[in-house]
Amino acid sequence: MKPFLIIALVFCWAVPVNASDTNALAQTILDGIENRYTEKSFSADFFQTSTLSALDIEETASGKALFSHPGKMKWQYLSPERHDIITNGTDLWIYRPEENQVMQGDAARFFQSGAGGAFLSDISLIRKNYTVSVKEATDDWVELLLEDQADNPDIQRIIIRVSRSRFLISSVTTENAFGDTTHFAFTDIRFQSIPDDRFDFTIPSGVNILDME
Repeated sequence: MKPFLIIALVFCWAVPVNASDTNALAQTILDGIENRYTEKSFSADFFQTSTLSALDIEETASGKALFSHPGKMKWQYLSPERHDIITNGTDLWIYRPEENQVMQGDAARFFQSGAGGAFLSDISLIRKNYTVSVKEATDDWVELLLEDQADNPDIQRIIIRVSRSRFLISSVTTENAFGDTTHFAFTDIRFQSIPDDRFDFTIPSGVNILDME
């Protein structure tokens, strides 16, 4: 028998993955990350890739992020330009020192349903707001597909890659209704105590202030 016929027969006879097995795996991984991240503070370096599908534009950025339960985040962008996105769970500030500008607004409005990586500061948002399934799996990691139950056009689905050994989230990819994606790859993840004042922001004197509606 010719080699390509053997390969074809193997694929024809392949047994599909049992749905109950993937559901059990999704539950195991979800339980694992909840145990790892619930009510914890941690920091990580990140590399971000953003793609605008309609315009075929790809942009990259990098920096350091801090997370603390519940709802506290600080994204410190270091490249290609310095700016900070800070929330204490209630207020939101976006500070661009090179433009001498601060944008401020209501954190709940901009991070609803765990958008903008907010679920990393409150891991319970995954189970509350998303339908969770296994997208792909290897011996080393599992990718979970999170589909927004509220049909939010800003973020319709999120893919998170989780290590099977330590239940660390190594990457997060978000996709909106237009097919635009934002991918975060996390490295040097460190669980540690982070003072609450790291998530507050005092607006510098003389900075232009814009209110986000």
